Amino acid sequence: MKISLFSKKDNKPSIWSGGLTYEYMIYPKTASYTNRDFVFRISSATIEKVPSEFTKFKGYFRYLVMLDNCLDIEVNKEKKVYEKYEIMGFNSDDEVTSYTNGMDFNWMLSEKISRHKLEITNSNQNCNAQIIILFSLNTTSIKINENPYDLESYDLLVIENQEKENILLHFSNECLFGLLDF
Repeated sequence: MKISLFSKKDNKPSIWSGGLTYEYMIYPKTASYTNRDFVFRISSATIEKVPSEFTKFKGYFRYLVMLDNCLDIEVNKEKKVYEKYEIMGFNSDDEVTSYTNGMDFNWMLSEKISRHKLEITNSNQNCNAQIIILFSLNTTSIKINENPYDLESYDLLVIENQEKENILLHFSNECLFGLLDF
């Protein structure tokens, strides 16, 4: 089992057409965002231009969560509104236009991944997924099999669990909790 901590404060921004993006992790490490050959990518972005068109990624599914605002959006010309922390899942090849400024959490996954989910939790979890992601919404402490990890707001903890060991998680505060199996 490999546990990696990605701190928001150590993340350097890149420019996208609607603002800034902060890549936390791309998997595998040899993959490239530009080549679109990754299995998954975790990032956060600012939406500074209204309206702004989301970049399309054929062959990917995407989770998006607004961290500081609600989200007024059109997906394939259908208007939708998501509250702060409400999880939006969509095909990354959809036509998506945002009419909201703010900051979001993004998780893009190859459509080849057999099982994945994202939820908000602050309750104990017992899981054995190959990849577990934990994104702190506030300062929090997370115990992984009784080993504590202290996270600041918007830090990311990723557990690579190729042997699919059983892992017990305990949260002191609400976090985004994601699982995937290849």
